[in-house]
Amino acid sequence: MSRQYCQLPSPCWGFRSLLPSPNLPTVSLDLELELVLKGSYEDTQTSALDKASAFRFHYMAAQEAELSGHLRSFKSNGWNTDHSAGHITVALRSLAVGMEVPIDIPAANGPGVRLQLKTEGCPKELSMRLGFDLCAEEQAFLSRRKQVVARALKQALQLDRDLQEDEVPAVGIMATGGGARAMVSLYGHLLALQKLGLLDCVTYFSGISGSTWTMAHLYGDPEWSQRSLEKPIRHARRHLAKSKLEAFSPECLAGYRRELELRAEQGQPATFVDLWALVLEFMLHGQVMDQKLSGQRAALERGQNPLPLCLSLNVKENDLETLDFKEWVEFSPYEVGFLKYGAFIPAELFGSKFFMGRLMRRLPESRICFLEGIWSNIFSLNLLDAWYDLSSSGDSWRQHLKDKTRKLEEPPSSGRTPSWPDTSWLQPGTALAQAFKGFLTGRPLCQHSSNFLQGLQLHQDYRGQKDFSTWADCQLDATPGQLTPEEPQLCLVDAGYFLNTSYPCMFRPGRRLDLILSFDYSLSSPFEVLQQTELYCRARGLPFPRVEPSPQDQCQPGECHLFSDPTCSDCPVLLHFPLVNASFQDHSAPGVQRSPAELPAGQVDLTGATSPYSLFNMTYKEEDFDRLLQLSDYNVRNSQGTILQALRTVLELHALGARPPGAQTLGCSRTPGP
Repeated sequence: MSRQYCQLPSPCWGFRSLLPSPNLPTVSLDLELELVLKGSYEDTQTSALDKASAFRFHYMAAQEAELSGHLRSFKSNGWNTDHSAGHITVALRSLAVGMEVPIDIPAANGPGVRLQLKTEGCPKELSMRLGFDLCAEEQAFLSRRKQVVARALKQALQLDRDLQEDEVPAVGIMATGGGARAMVSLYGHLLALQKLGLLDCVTYFSGISGSTWTMAHLYGDPEWSQRSLEKPIRHARRHLAKSKLEAFSPECLAGYRRELELRAEQGQPATFVDLWALVLEFMLHGQVMDQKLSGQRAALERGQNPLPLCLSLNVKENDLETLDFKEWVEFSPYEVGFLKYGAFIPAELFGSKFFMGRLMRRLPESRICFLEGIWSNIFSLNLLDAWYDLSSSGDSWRQHLKDKTRKLEEPPSSGRTPSWPDTSWLQPGTALAQAFKGFLTGRPLCQHSSNFLQGLQLHQDYRGQKDFSTWADCQLDATPGQLTPEEPQLCLVDAGYFLNTSYPCMFRPGRRLDLILSFDYSLSSPFEVLQQTELYCRARGLPFPRVEPSPQDQCQPGECHLFSDPTCSDCPVLLHFPLVNASFQDHSAPGVQRSPAELPAGQVDLTGATSPYSLFNMTYKEEDFDRLLQLSDYNVRNSQGTILQALRTVLELHALGARPPGAQTLGCSRTPGP
């Protein structure tokens, strides 16, 4: 489905030849011609005048652009440009497409040159996909995966017949972030689903931050979900238990430098976040892992694994805090793209140079570790982000979101950010105000990725497009000049900067989830992230069940909580698994009471001052690793009955062809055992 509001410019500006002007002496060899076209992909090009040369600029057809050029001479003491002569300015709108126009550029003290200018049309075929629907590869995957899910459901639910493709419900795993804690806990949850024979019932698998470390490692094996998870778990345990000091040894630091230099030579930006990615790779694996995102397609060829989806946020490098501007960016083995703009490129082209939807320069695909660095980029924060994290509460987050939603209906302000203090000596526009604003909102350790949206004109009627407005949640969305296609680079950060969830990718058109398994690895409150997600989704008009836990569940949360909305036919059933130590304290397995000697093994310190599971701890003792793994494994297996009942419910609704309004689904409940 192509978007009607996307206008793509077709003409590009081509300079076919550079020749000496007639009737002038031989051109001097110490002259160089510099041509500048602001707003074009190339921006500035130069060439020596010792031979005929060719230039090519790509620019937007609708742009009021001017080509400027001048001759400059190279002296022994550097460049010397004479702006009084040898300078031209050409308005591009005055040139007809396909016609060659000669332009003479005189020199101040010597021969000039003649330019032959010619405009051409760029190829109509794009190197990217525009549209909010699913790509053809994902649609083909869904058909293959449904066959696997149908067999798994038949066995798990003991059905007496085979399921037809249109009867198969869509089940998704949603994993939050949480550093190494999230990585280990996710291994435990997946291990439990595999033991219960339910892992093959899952179609989508989304994650952010630390959860993506597990996902990236698993999808290096195309058959990971069909094999025992003990091998990747042993790998994670061994490397998480080792000392991390070796990651900063002279040998490792020299290796990091060589790889960053190689990336720079290839045309990739080398930032602190890329260094973090290399350090993280060594911490988690102890070696270079030659895996790429596009290589994960091998794990989807037969529908043998769920489709992995990783989320990041694109933010403004300067001027704005994350809460005031953020855009969801989705990474799958098939595509990378923006949910808001409906613009996607093949996964192997992420990092390559694009302009107006055309591939300008293809760069080697980055290894998966550099994407893990992006997905867990907690370094590109500014002072306002840090202050908000330290001072905010769940109630202030809710009020903030309500304020943002309300301001979307107001006309855009004159560049003043919502966080701007009302102080007379800091009024916008003053030099002191700009300096103070930059101090608060600048990102010293900014991540840089090539902006594949650059040059696209996405503004015609965009505010009236439903899919755009779903994800447009800031005042800058009312101003086309502030949209991301105007930026030369992306600044991608951990999605947890805004919301510790990977739910947004579950609501893409075509991904109609019937059941979501929510694995929450935050420790602040068992329902806070879920309630924030509900508020955000409802503000965007997305179907999400009411998250209203009982007072008892608030005080003593169980392993699994079920939420649904019987009045909404599009609303998925939600099974929420907070990271809690409830009945595991007294049970070594579901229904198996611990002996007195086994009770210490059930004491998992998740929130204490000396807990090993703090967000920034990257070194676990093996016993701490195993306790967290076993706790997560137990919590899912102890909820087997609730999971099976939820699967039966969504299967029955699917058999009816839809979820009719008012249909009776499972209510919110707490399930202590299978």
